[in-house]
Amino acid sequence: MSGHSHFATIKRQKATNDAAKGNLFSKLARAIMIAAKSGGDPDMNFKLRFEIDKARAASMPKENIDRAIAKATTEAANLEEIMYEGFGPGGIGVLIEVLSDNKNRTAQEIKNLFDRVGGSMGGPNSVAFNFESKGFMVIKKTDDPDTEMLELIDAGVEDMEDVGSEFEVYVAPDKLGQIHKALVAKGFEVKETELQMKPKNFVAISDAATAAKVVKFIEEVESHDDVQKMFTNADIPDALMETVA
Repeated sequence: MSGHSHFATIKRQKATNDAAKGNLFSKLARAIMIAAKSGGDPDMNFKLRFEIDKARAASMPKENIDRAIAKATTEAANLEEIMYEGFGPGGIGVLIEVLSDNKNRTAQEIKNLFDRVGGSMGGPNSVAFNFESKGFMVIKKTDDPDTEMLELIDAGVEDMEDVGSEFEVYVAPDKLGQIHKALVAKGFEVKETELQMKPKNFVAISDAATAAKVVKFIEEVESHDDVQKMFTNADIPDALMETVA
């Protein structure tokens, strides 16, 4: 929806400086460790390939990446993948993916994050029913975006949003690796690639105070050491996002 910021766009407009907080490489390493549990060869494991590409884009040293892959059968065994659900500022639905070696500690800390903004943790499927798994990519626009959109559709893109100089595109999750490879071969510049949980319905945010609370909540959740990803169904008009400090 042009003129509106959904979660992926909000993150780029109000990106937290994870590197300055010292937790970006740690999160990237954990993601590589988990992905490598399904195989340490990135040519055969597309999830691992995407996590490695993300780490390289963040200037993570090669030795850190290699070390994380090597730990897939050791430290990764102690990490549990957990999805928390809840409701944040303005009643937005929230999914939070974590990797934790202490489920009780992490659950309490995530609950505290919800409590601080007047939100609440939810039970299984209280929020997840409104989301669906999708492959997600950010594609840099060319000088001929109309032709590019047709080519993206022909390549298997199911949905896309025009976000200025880029397209945010969604594909079937099991075809993400295949379509990513095909687009790169065609010369598209793919700036981001990952699996996401895409909302089926959105919660409109119409006032600056609530928008500011939503953005601050996103930043606080994503800065938590155990949080790998989060997703919301917040829908904030771009004009309102510009007022959020």
